[in-house]
Amino acid sequence: MKRLTALAVFAIAGVAASAAQAQVKPSTVKIATEGAYEPWNFTGPGGQLQGFEIDLANDLCARMKVKCEIVAQDWDGLIPALNARKFDAIMASMIVTEKRLAAMDFSRPYASSSAGFMVAKTGPLASLPGKDEVIDLEADPAKAKATLDKLKTTLKGKTIGVQGSTSNANFLDKYFKGDVEVREYKTTEQHDLDLQAGRIDAIVAQQTSLKSTLQKPQYATFELAGPAFTGDVFGRGIAVGLRKQDQELKKMFDEAIQAAAKDGTLKKLSEKWFKADVTPQT
Repeated sequence: MKRLTALAVFAIAGVAASAAQAQVKPSTVKIATEGAYEPWNFTGPGGQLQGFEIDLANDLCARMKVKCEIVAQDWDGLIPALNARKFDAIMASMIVTEKRLAAMDFSRPYASSSAGFMVAKTGPLASLPGKDEVIDLEADPAKAKATLDKLKTTLKGKTIGVQGSTSNANFLDKYFKGDVEVREYKTTEQHDLDLQAGRIDAIVAQQTSLKSTLQKPQYATFELAGPAFTGDVFGRGIAVGLRKQDQELKKMFDEAIQAAAKDGTLKKLSEKWFKADVTPQT
């Protein structure tokens, strides 16, 4: 009996030690990004990762007083690899949604963004209804429905490109299923190329990414069309993805992001990369 009691004590002590160890402040934080979503994160000359999130990750690591290691990972493998402990965090323009919160946790948001359509300037979709409007799918459902009904009529039978496993794909599935043909791609670059080649009629992506694409000479004959969308499937902002058990790391990121917002760093970096301030409004 004494031996069993001693074993139980050691076991409890071991669990407590493991839990405490898990919450110890790390000296190095390994952050995964997609490396293929310009200007948020992309692979530049020589294979070097660049973009808003790369600059921000390095800034946050400096504030947290940890060494920052940034690696590229295919978009569709980010969450499984995070939970398999292949890295510690995700910074890849990942939107906080209820579905993702079931599998992981997030820091406070460091950016906000809206989604929209990109089409050929001289094509049949150039005059999509709702241009320059911002439609919040949750805040004004009546207005959203009226706009979506008009878009469905115009887009009926068209082929729309979108990156798979994204909020943009969920948007098309929820609001346009049966009205359009959705073609999913592994990266945004792939659907951009198909739009340019005329193999699809439009693409849906975050407007910050679309505006970056439109700055390239080969996309001079394309433009944004229709309204911008926020709310509902577009979640609660863009944040650092984390494992649920890593609460100390979450606290570190939360405090660093808050400090970066307070001293204007988020605004400075977003204006550098997006020519607009995407700092979340809190």
